Amino acid sequence: MNTTTLTNIADELSNLGKQLRVITVKVRSSYFTGGSGVIWQSSPLFPGSLIITNAHVAFNRRAIVELADGRVLTAVRTKIAPELDLAALTIAATNLPTATIGNADGLRVGELVLAVGNPFADKGAVTTGIVSAKNERLLMADIQLFPGNSGGLLANCLGHVVGINTMIVNGLGVAIPSSTVERFLCGEIHPQPDAKNPMEKR
Repeated sequence: MNTTTLTNIADELSNLGKQLRVITVKVRSSYFTGGSGVIWQSSPLFPGSLIITNAHVAFNRRAIVELADGRVLTAVRTKIAPELDLAALTIAATNLPTATIGNADGLRVGELVLAVGNPFADKGAVTTGIVSAKNERLLMADIQLFPGNSGGLLANCLGHVVGINTMIVNGLGVAIPSSTVERFLCGEIHPQPDAKNPMEKR
């Protein structure tokens, strides 16, 4: 592989990381803990801008979201499914960049993927790896995840979001497929309702 090719690959990865960082947010449910979230495509079911993160990150009904441009907003948790480790938050903001959702079912073992998150209170950290294994419920990749990455995105080499990172198992990153997130949002999976939240759709 010649130098020009390597330079082109480096440039492409850098540009891809930059695109993915602007749709990744910080999520804090308490002063002491925090994680990541992804600005998802809006839905009539969720007024405002929609953030997808992990249930174990958004464990309170309200959270603080910090956008990539530094704006800090209050978020309301509108849906949660602890059994899937997924939560949906809404924030009062418009015209935000949103994730292009990829087809997790079409992801191949060995395919290049990128993860973006906020480990150790850092902001927009990017890491790469390959898909190690997959099934209908989980994607596993040899990416480096740390505390603070939870709720961040897993994307394919086109920059399409194919999963939400949720945990580390035996050194491998584990993500929830984007298809599961879509079913969660559409109500095909019946999550635990936020009973006190009037925005909750069942």
